[in-house]
Amino acid sequence: MAATVLGVGAGVFILALLWVSVLLLCVLLSRASGVTRFSVLFVFLGALIVTAVLLLFPRASETPAPEVEMKIVDAFFIGRYVLLAFLTAVFLGGLFSVLIHHVLEPVYAKPLRSC
Repeated sequence: MAATVLGVGAGVFILALLWVSVLLLCVLLSRASGVTRFSVLFVFLGALIVTAVLLLFPRASETPAPEVEMKIVDAFFIGRYVLLAFLTAVFLGGLFSVLIHHVLEPVYAKPLRSC
């Protein structure tokens, strides 16, 4: 069931694509004149044969295979915490730098004018 889209397998899409292309080809060939017009029968019969072969082709089993339980392992566990510690140190260093250079910036008083 892993290769399904909307609950159907790839064979349904192949058959739908086959019959849509045959229908389009039949419409195009029906507009032709002469002997070419009768090739619609060969196209239709060819599509029937291909459909019969695809339907009789061996398919996957009806019962799905038992799923193997996957064990998830975090191989980058230590590296992730080293990276987190480094980013935390850089963040705290930047915050300290902003505190020193922006928030604690000295404001000097302007001298008063004497009259």
